[in-house]
Amino acid sequence: MNFHNVAFESSYGLPEQLPESDLVEIAFSGRSNVGKSSMINKVLGRKSLARVSSMPGKTSTINFFRLENIRFADLPGYGYAKVSKSEKRRWATLIEGYFLSDRNLQLVVQLIDIRHPPTKDDLSMLHFLVENEYPFIVVLTKKDKLSKRQQTERLEAFLEEIPCADQITMIPFSSETGEGVENVRGIIEELAAADLAAAEEAKHDE
Repeated sequence: MNFHNVAFESSYGLPEQLPESDLVEIAFSGRSNVGKSSMINKVLGRKSLARVSSMPGKTSTINFFRLENIRFADLPGYGYAKVSKSEKRRWATLIEGYFLSDRNLQLVVQLIDIRHPPTKDDLSMLHFLVENEYPFIVVLTKKDKLSKRQQTERLEAFLEEIPCADQITMIPFSSETGEGVENVRGIIEELAAADLAAAEEAKHDE
């Protein structure tokens, strides 16, 4: 798969605006300033496809990107305290509307900052994914900010901090060094290949 062959499609701020889901979708979720845009850019080998900002809460829409036979959905970051209550409600309604609409959602990439225990919002999101049986992985961002010893300590701590952590695929990731990029790309390629195989089988059956 050519990860450079990607294009921004559109942005939507209200659930009723969301387009029909006609491709396999991968959603990227995480709290504000967790490094979601940086991670997407690194995986795609682009510098500024997904907008990166030093200001938490900057992304307030769902942004869609097309990559061959897969679509990425970059969800608004949650948990930023300085956003107004009305704006928080709009974000919550938008994200909930996305998940509860009839979408071909094959994977949620849930981002958590490796340096800190998961926030209450992180745990709520993980609970939501488990309860609704959405397939997901956890990407632990900002790995380069810790020493090797600190990384080991935090990975051990996550086993206690995240329920059923031993059953979850967790990938330490650094947008600075590229560590974890190939792991994430491999999972995406598997989904793309499975979708193509299913499409070919469906054509054969016809």
